[in-house]
Amino acid sequence: MTQKAAWWQRYGTFAQMAHATVALLGFCAVLLQINEIRWSSRASAARTAFLGYTDLAFKNPKFAQPDYEAIKAGSREERSQYESFVSYFLYACEETFAAFADKREWQASCDYDLKPHLPFLCEKNQAQPAYLATYGTDTQQWVKTSLKTASVAPPDCKLGKT
Repeated sequence: MTQKAAWWQRYGTFAQMAHATVALLGFCAVLLQINEIRWSSRASAARTAFLGYTDLAFKNPKFAQPDYEAIKAGSREERSQYESFVSYFLYACEETFAAFADKREWQASCDYDLKPHLPFLCEKNQAQPAYLATYGTDTQQWVKTSLKTASVAPPDCKLGKT
């Protein structure tokens, strides 16, 4: 003789499945939130780095649009400051490329600001190849491609008229 199950027994399995589904959806929502927070944090850090570079360029126009021959002829301190300026610029661009890979305007901005620094980067890369190796492979490739495009090459490393 079979016993008829009470209504709560028949639907108990359904309720457990619904509970598990809601829990899984909640877990997925948390993962999406974590991903969004990570992206927002990276974007914020990239914007902060680029704004820091922009502030540095505003305060040091002689480095933002350099007369590289004059900087080379200047003091050791000035050459060191210029190298740090370029390093900060490359770091800021590297961060923005990573955070905003799909935003072409960030790349264009960095391309525009890179051009006057190409003679320095050419000479630095020739004398100390390890300098560019301190940046990610995308940044290294960007600088090397920009050097090639602008026809800045050893031994003279001069920026041509373009």
